[in-house]
Amino acid sequence: MSRGAAGGPDRGSATLELAILAPGLLLLIALIALAGRHAIADGAVDQAAAEGARAASLQRTPSAGRDAAAEVARAALTDQGLSCIRTEIDVDVSGLRAPPGQRGRVTVTVRCPLRVADLPLAVPAITLTATAVSPVDTYRER
Repeated sequence: MSRGAAGGPDRGSATLELAILAPGLLLLIALIALAGRHAIADGAVDQAAAEGARAASLQRTPSAGRDAAAEVARAALTDQGLSCIRTEIDVDVSGLRAPPGQRGRVTVTVRCPLRVADLPLAVPAITLTATAVSPVDTYRER
């Protein structure tokens, strides 16, 4: 039997060490899970913004561009399995109003607050934001 520094038995120290280290290990695992979730969701939001901008730039009217961007971006988030608390999509279709021969572009910004309350952290949600720009065909009839 091993003896502690005072000459008594060295019992219970493994249990005490585990009790001290367990919260730290759980926090580390939660931070790793948050980082992974953030990376996957960030890619999905980037893709949704890019697809929305491309869809809007193919339309002939600003109203059709806004509708197409919102529809495609929401569908892209759903296809990626990302469930935002609420999805905010801002579309700038002023490039669709440019006269033929002048450059135009469409900008789409997607904001997705992602719920992370299931992780043992003090953060209930993180907001992911992505902006994408797509050029409008310079010589296409509008």
